[in-house]
Amino acid sequence: MEHSALPVLPCLCANLRRAARALTQLYEQELRPLGLRSTQMTILQALSHTGEISQGRLGQILAMDSTSLTRTIAIMSREGWITERRGEDRRERRLRLSDAGEKQLKRALPVWEKVQARVRHQLGGQSWNSLMQLSRQLASFTTTEGELR
Repeated sequence: MEHSALPVLPCLCANLRRAARALTQLYEQELRPLGLRSTQMTILQALSHTGEISQGRLGQILAMDSTSLTRTIAIMSREGWITERRGEDRRERRLRLSDAGEKQLKRALPVWEKVQARVRHQLGGQSWNSLMQLSRQLASFTTTEGELR
């Protein structure tokens, strides 16, 4: 079967969203047998790196809206992967990985690393490094509201 090139989209946002959806599908296909979604894997990794953190700060780090983050955290809490406690301000929720969350992350890392290696190979090392740098740069100068700083 012949694959035609994807049509050029003149909008950076449209191109990045299309690429993100395609990449998400790839990761989800591999993580599905472990009962994980790509967003859940991202949260497991973030909590592994940050330790205990407020839900609000986690949302800022991941550029996730509160509703999506709350819904995903609720699922992960039911699975026993995340523990939460109230902060000094009772409205604040402080999150951290549970022992079960750490185990789930350890189970998923080899699968995630395999996908990472596959994408890195397809892009080539230089393009991979450039894309990682550009994506961090783009995220750092925009806000979750979509305004330039």
